[in-house]
Amino acid sequence: MILSELLCAENYKVIQGRLDIEISDVIYDSRKATEGCAFVCLKGYNTDGHTYVESAIKMGAVAIIACDTVEVPENVTLIMVKDTRKTLALMSREYFGHPDEELKTVAVTGTKGKTTTAAMIRSILECGGIKTGTIGTLGIIIGDKIYKTNNTTPESYEVYQAMRKMVEAGCGALVIEASSLGLKWHRVDGILFDIGVFTNFSHDHIGASEHKDLEEYFSCKALLFRQCKHGIFNMDDPMWKKMTEHCTCTVETFGFDKDADFVASDESLIARPGYIGVHFEASGKKNLSLDVAIPGKFSVYNAISAIAVCSHFDIDDKAIIDGLNSVKVKGRVEAVPVPGDYTLLIDYAHNAVSMENVLETLREYKPNRIVTMFGAGGNRPKVRRYEMGEVSGRLSDLSVITEDNSRFENVMDIIEDIKVGIDKTDGKYVVIPNRVDAIRYCMENALPGDIIVLAGKGHEDYQEIKGVKYHMDEREIVAEISESMKNYQHDGKCEYCKDDEAEEE
Repeated sequence: MILSELLCAENYKVIQGRLDIEISDVIYDSRKATEGCAFVCLKGYNTDGHTYVESAIKMGAVAIIACDTVEVPENVTLIMVKDTRKTLALMSREYFGHPDEELKTVAVTGTKGKTTTAAMIRSILECGGIKTGTIGTLGIIIGDKIYKTNNTTPESYEVYQAMRKMVEAGCGALVIEASSLGLKWHRVDGILFDIGVFTNFSHDHIGASEHKDLEEYFSCKALLFRQCKHGIFNMDDPMWKKMTEHCTCTVETFGFDKDADFVASDESLIARPGYIGVHFEASGKKNLSLDVAIPGKFSVYNAISAIAVCSHFDIDDKAIIDGLNSVKVKGRVEAVPVPGDYTLLIDYAHNAVSMENVLETLREYKPNRIVTMFGAGGNRPKVRRYEMGEVSGRLSDLSVITEDNSRFENVMDIIEDIKVGIDKTDGKYVVIPNRVDAIRYCMENALPGDIIVLAGKGHEDYQEIKGVKYHMDEREIVAEISESMKNYQHDGKCEYCKDDEAEEE
């Protein structure tokens, strides 16, 4: 493709060189530069692409797109732009031939619920015969293929590349999780989404490498509703009105509020060993009686928002009912088969807010006990550890403290921080640093009617220790332990909790 064609949607200044040169690819990682490519210099928190210009040229780059002064050989074209991240998005859109125009596009933003909502929408649409690709925390999913990504919303090149693959695979729709950072860093620029969804808003993602304050965090999420045709908002969230203040889209609402366009009501619990879910009634613009295979009121919010989205597609009510009844979301209150009369769930809850939501929801099911196994990430704010410890101590009958991506910290130091939080409560706990051993402990000591929550990993399939990511998929571990327990006889007591006393370690 000719360089001038790639830049047709952007304002730029030619510092040197020609615009009529053939470009083989658009690259933003100098290590992936190839002969004849254009290299776009991105600025990040830790690295600056401008420092890798020489390396990219040695690898074959014939054009450099920059926003800071750089020196390049005379035979290399140098283009100056205001924001290289925005330019990367627009160039990628041209390079992949506007794939967004060949799909019906849905973007979901919010502090919580993006992944589950996206999965519900996909499940419903596919039950309705519309092949749907998704981009988000679980990776890029096209049919039965899953491509891992580094961020919830990948860099714009990967977004457009994925959309082109979806079109080629016969997809009719895309659902993408539009994170606040993805919106801030222009990763979905160039797309006019058919539908945008606002799930909820709460305090999160504030820090040196994320957002400077809550106001910036909110304003970045609000950007979505200036690049979509139609917006669907959670009317029960206190911030929904403010989210619409500067939107340029038409507006619909969902929630338990009777004034919403799509109303949820009469939720009730569904529980049996190995399965927990929720039933609710939908009314307003869509009248349905539904079962969702994911527990809790937050699942009802996700489901009613998915119904609102899918009402804009040509599908029947049966697709909605079947899609929600069969939906499974990897690592989101995910029930895993176990050899016993108890329920084991894998969940991504890795901060106090998420953990509290999950555990409070599970308490409503009145289990025999809630046993929560969790750790906390290394090289992350210590306050998160204290808070998680306090939440688990307050809401769990037993906490099993273990490792979770200790990174470059000593796992026992992290565990000691977690104990500070638990010690503020009357909660019982046991310390088992090795995560596999901790899972085995939970399973071997499970009692009938228990709910065991393996918190923190969710969809992740690795354990990060001292810069190395070791393979660890909790589904595989549970399956292996289950196999080894086929002849295991439990005496009906928890060895740790017998006599209702807990020995703190």
